[in-house]
Amino acid sequence: GLEDAELQRLVALLLAAREVDVHGAVQEAVVERNALVRNAPHFVKPLPTTIPIHKTFSGILTAPFRLLFTHGRGKPRERGALLIKVGLTMYDTFSRDGGSVPRHTFHGRKASRERFPDLDDRFAYTATYYDASMHDPERLALDVLRDGQQEGAARSANYVSAVGANGKAVTLRDEVSGEEFDFTAKVIVNTSGPWTDLTNIALGAPTRFMGGTKGSHIVLENDELLAATRGNEIFFEASDGRIVLIYPLKGRVMVGTTDIDADPSKPVVCTDDEISYFFDLIAQVFPRIAVTREQIVYTFSGIRPLPRHDDVAPGFVSRDYRVEKGDLAGTPVLSLVGGKWTTFRALSEHVANDALALLGRRRTQSTANLAIGGGAGYPKDAATRARWIDAHRGAHEAAFADRMLERYGTYAAELLAALPVAQHPLEHAPAYSSEEIAFLAEREEVVTLMDLLLRRTSVAFVGGMTPETLVEIADAAAPALGWDAERTRAEVEAATANLRDAHRVDLGHAGVAALAH
Repeated sequence: GLEDAELQRLVALLLAAREVDVHGAVQEAVVERNALVRNAPHFVKPLPTTIPIHKTFSGILTAPFRLLFTHGRGKPRERGALLIKVGLTMYDTFSRDGGSVPRHTFHGRKASRERFPDLDDRFAYTATYYDASMHDPERLALDVLRDGQQEGAARSANYVSAVGANGKAVTLRDEVSGEEFDFTAKVIVNTSGPWTDLTNIALGAPTRFMGGTKGSHIVLENDELLAATRGNEIFFEASDGRIVLIYPLKGRVMVGTTDIDADPSKPVVCTDDEISYFFDLIAQVFPRIAVTREQIVYTFSGIRPLPRHDDVAPGFVSRDYRVEKGDLAGTPVLSLVGGKWTTFRALSEHVANDALALLGRRRTQSTANLAIGGGAGYPKDAATRARWIDAHRGAHEAAFADRMLERYGTYAAELLAALPVAQHPLEHAPAYSSEEIAFLAEREEVVTLMDLLLRRTSVAFVGGMTPETLVEIADAAAPALGWDAERTRAEVEAATANLRDAHRVDLGHAGVAALAH
């Protein structure tokens, strides 16, 4: 959804009475967010976001000063109710999508206590505005890929890296087999995110476009904290400028995020310091709710593809994007710098238009209002949903068809037609059946067990995995993927190590695994 930091920058700049492009960047993000709610309603839904506020006037002078003169460096001050009220009023002017998105609401101490009784007693106000929840970004990416593959001339390849150049050709490596081969094109588009500079180095054209920052999250199984959110994302900024997002998702609570300069050539992992950071800030919001490391079921870290930012503090770096033009022995190279999920359609359109211009071709299809994957024909009300289920469930129970519709959108029609009525639920991952896992393995370009655990299902995210969980899922996928007993065992071992080292999941034991050295 919309980055809260962008909203803060917009407020500070407008209070300083300066016209800058950040307004356009935020407005584009909001327009694209609203479009995602319409075009991908199966994976992107409106999300009420609530800001607890201690003070009334804090930050009015310091917020513009830090942005305009110190670039976010120096001692931060938390933003008070007046500053946030002004910002949300401005936000309402271009975020409401013709009235379909509610206006923000502001509540004093008494009303805030009634809405969120577990909040710290020191909060004097709460403000609630609507953002959007992208609750299955990996599956949304698969839907975009699947839509693209429907074009006859489109081709895709998983687990392939650009590792060099040979004249005009890009040398690609199959990361599964290790085979390398040359590939030529009329235009080369580098959209490798935070690794854009590393890709250009491999192509023999070094760049210094990127300055990515690390963001870590933890996932908690804590029913009391989940209930305390009342279905809202809670966005809190402490007096020292630290920020925490407390976000109910899939029956768990996701907590994030950090914003730390990162080296894209090295793997990132959620550290003990970051976990302590999260716990300290949760306690400032909900001090009467106990949160322990044993409740952590999953952690993940990534690098934001931010532009190089030198002396600008990470939280103040623009999330906007640009396209840089380069050359490989006469072949144009376009490098995407910046961007985020919210604006992926707009930045894709921008890059595609630049590529089409280089090819001397015109766009024939706008994606602005194009439904994505299982969002096409997705029912928008209970009556339409009931009719869809009745039309597509076949001999399956209506409740099962409804669950598949929620999980996959209207792509569920293909799955319902393929799955037998009598299925075998996995004993150690009961939300899935052996037959559903086999379907995903066969139809969704799965290469590894980690693909299934992290990028095709929510098994890893919701936690509760044991060694038996991995064995069950690997066994269910093996026939479709042609794995023999040795390969299946190797996949389980590799996934166990990856979950431990990259996500700090110690199978069969509560809490986070020790950091690998």
